[in-house]
Amino acid sequence: MWLKKNWAFGLLAISAIFAVLGVATSNFLFKSGTAGMGIIIILGLVFVSKKPTKDVWMIVAAFLFSIIGDWFLSNMNGDASQFVKGIALFFLAHVGYLVYAMLNGKIKWKFTVLLLLAYLAFFFLVLYPTFTDMPLMVASLIYLLISCFSLGAAIGMHGNPTAKWSYVFGIVLIIFSDTIIAFKEFVGYHTFDFLITPTYYLAHILITFSLIKKLESEQTLSPNITD
Repeated sequence: MWLKKNWAFGLLAISAIFAVLGVATSNFLFKSGTAGMGIIIILGLVFVSKKPTKDVWMIVAAFLFSIIGDWFLSNMNGDASQFVKGIALFFLAHVGYLVYAMLNGKIKWKFTVLLLLAYLAFFFLVLYPTFTDMPLMVASLIYLLISCFSLGAAIGMHGNPTAKWSYVFGIVLIIFSDTIIAFKEFVGYHTFDFLITPTYYLAHILITFSLIKKLESEQTLSPNITD
């Protein structure tokens, strides 16, 4: 029974080690480790589940797009087109997060509207004056919108409270990390740069943890796995 209940958490601990190494080094294997290990854990959960888990494939896709987006940003070297490609892939990741949340609940519109108003004000008052590249500006605005909708949908999720709020906090950390990136890349404000990668990796870990708790609460793990 211990193995049945804890194998996924053991792999999640490895994900945390990858996060530490990703922060400490520039090795892309480590930088993509939290999302990659999340995919492995989710695939393992799907393999041993007894019930349909179509919604979790949205998170697999989101993590995969995140890994590819990370590659573009890691190899940007001042190339704005690489940054736009990265944003496009992270946009697709947020589509995955959004669809997953909506399959497990519905968007909290009041919260979402307030969040949109706050971030649109941030965009047009702080970021917009700094743009000289129109495609980059449009891509950033669209990405901002999908991020807000992702969090609004996460807030409206049903089911296991631990799973829900771990997921919500994971999305919050992604948006937090992206906000710091926006200050860094567009405003030239670098005070909080050190928080970008730790919060991003922790987001992947929390989202993976959320799925573990969700599937655990639904008792979808196969009873055939024993000590």
